[in-house]
Amino acid sequence: MPFPNIDPIVLQLGPFAVRWYALGYLAGVFLGAWYSTTLLKRLALWADNRPPFPAAAIWDFAFWAVIGIVVGGRTGYVLFYNLPYYASHPAEIIALWDGGMAFHGGLVGILIAMALFTRARGGRILSSFDLLGAIGTIGIFLVRITNFINGELYGAPTDLPWGVVFPTDPEGLPRHPTQLYEAALEGLLLFLLVMLGTRHLGWLKRPGLTAGIFGIGYALSRILVEFVRLPDIQLGYLLGTGWLTMGMVLSLPILAAGIALVVYAMARPRG
Repeated sequence: MPFPNIDPIVLQLGPFAVRWYALGYLAGVFLGAWYSTTLLKRLALWADNRPPFPAAAIWDFAFWAVIGIVVGGRTGYVLFYNLPYYASHPAEIIALWDGGMAFHGGLVGILIAMALFTRARGGRILSSFDLLGAIGTIGIFLVRITNFINGELYGAPTDLPWGVVFPTDPEGLPRHPTQLYEAALEGLLLFLLVMLGTRHLGWLKRPGLTAGIFGIGYALSRILVEFVRLPDIQLGYLLGTGWLTMGMVLSLPILAAGIALVVYAMARPRG
């Protein structure tokens, strides 16, 4: 399968560059906020007909979301993937323009932001986490597509007909387009599953259920793809060689938390 060779930079104005990667995050937040309004306005979807906060408030949360994703994602990247380097070069921690974000850190950041935002408005925090579970797949899909455009996070060599030769690969081998695998599994497929559950199966009436299913779906998808995705080169200092990757390790707590939330939600009366 030919690589599309899309320029990662959308617009260059002198030293200032607008990249698809950054637009993927911003579009994910915007579209997620818009989709949230369609759920928050339908009071009958929620336990006790009470969403975590009014639909209009989601646009206030969008600012919190950006801060949580950026701070959490960058902190996670520094701590989980490249701590020795940044310990020696602390001034580069804030160099977001050089890249380096971790999904798991971004997830923690946006969960903290949502919990604080919902608490300030007297809402049910578990229901607000369900809202994130319903919309988070949108951003995942868009960012994974931009990872593909950047020619990063590709997979192991393959002889399958959809293998891609990435221009950033020094070996020039056909490889698994793992960015597209993740976009399909963690993004599109999980979105459709959660949309069915939240809109037609009453998942939002059991606080914690949607968030739990999202966590399980994401973790299992990520762990599966990690078997053919090249491990981050920084992983060696922590786990060494072998099949176990940092992505798998970081996904296990999400899987455990997802299972715990589903068990908790199903054990309680339906609201």
